[in-house]
Amino acid sequence: MEDSYPNVKEAMEGNTSSTNDRYAKLMEGSWFSQFRHGSNPWMARYVYGLMFLMSNLLAWAVRDYGRSALTEMERLKGCHGGKDCLGAEGVLRVSLGCFAFYFTMFLSTAGTSKLHQPRELWHSGWWPSKILLMIVLTVLPFFVPSAAIQLYGDLAHFGAGVFLLIQLISIISFITWLNDCCHSEKYANRCHVYVMLLATAAYVVCILGIILMYIWYTPQPSCFLNMFFITWTLVLLQLMTSVSLHPKVNAGFLTPGFMGLYVVFLCWSAIRSEPPEAKCIKKTDAATKGDWLTIISFVVAVIAIVIATFSTGIDSKCFQFRKDETQEEDDVPYGYGFFHFVFATGAMYFAMLLIGWNTHHTMKRWTIDVGWTSTWVRIVNEWLAACVYIWMLVAPIIWKSRQTADAPPA
Repeated sequence: MEDSYPNVKEAMEGNTSSTNDRYAKLMEGSWFSQFRHGSNPWMARYVYGLMFLMSNLLAWAVRDYGRSALTEMERLKGCHGGKDCLGAEGVLRVSLGCFAFYFTMFLSTAGTSKLHQPRELWHSGWWPSKILLMIVLTVLPFFVPSAAIQLYGDLAHFGAGVFLLIQLISIISFITWLNDCCHSEKYANRCHVYVMLLATAAYVVCILGIILMYIWYTPQPSCFLNMFFITWTLVLLQLMTSVSLHPKVNAGFLTPGFMGLYVVFLCWSAIRSEPPEAKCIKKTDAATKGDWLTIISFVVAVIAIVIATFSTGIDSKCFQFRKDETQEEDDVPYGYGFFHFVFATGAMYFAMLLIGWNTHHTMKRWTIDVGWTSTWVRIVNEWLAACVYIWMLVAPIIWKSRQTADAPPA
């Protein structure tokens, strides 16, 4: 009996070694080889992203074209003849199913650290079971009473805010990492010219974007709110640059330039989210006719949601407290629990975009993230982004000065 223990241990070590070898070959191979060699975590993240995209499209179809399915929904008790499964509430029901799936995956994969663990196999494989689970969880919310869906809609506001915060930290961390990489001893001489070109291009695009927003979105002197949004964006750009160039910070032009691109984009998104009756956006009539440009804009917006959720989900390292830990061969390539948690909050986020952050708001076809609530969410996100970035620059100096002040005299 005692002789069998070493054999079992050797078998387990052999399986672990073969798993590591197989995954090592996948990492060295092409992007296509990750799909060709069966279940693995690199293929899994794309499949999860595709499933998330399908939920987005289903929610949109229920909102814009659910009337044609009204006769089928009359059979569902939770829909009260179909009226509670269309429009904003239909979006929330699909979102609830998507959230339930990814939150279930979060609970079942959180804490996975090694490639050969059973939870890793559950994350990377068992696709027929997970697709069936996704379908069941998508259908079940249509039997849930309307009061429970309204409660989920209230919670989704908070969950969508959490998603925006995670995305913000991920973007700032990437910009900071890029700046540190370009200024490191290894790449400093090689990247000096490229850093200056990138920073200059970023500032040129920022100024050009602000000028164009003044031209397009302030056609009348009465558009004071848009003037305030655009002017304050310019002030934030100047403030971030001044703090970054302060002698005690000395972060250079690259990070404030890239952050400027982000806040200008958020300002543009906020103004574009204003309802058509605001009359402070040129060519409003063309945007309300459902023409090909509106359809393309909608498709691009949906794809952008999926890409943003996907890229944020695989960036779990920016939330690690100890970033100097070495990566071992059998460590998972990204945090599975964090990945699914981001997608769960992303399910709430796409619901808010499709209903304009208002459960009682009626959205027109082929529109997304339109309404005054959407506008103010974007604006607050812009201001928060600038504050978080400035705090990340200033906080190390404040903590260092406090430690110096609290240190006992020599």
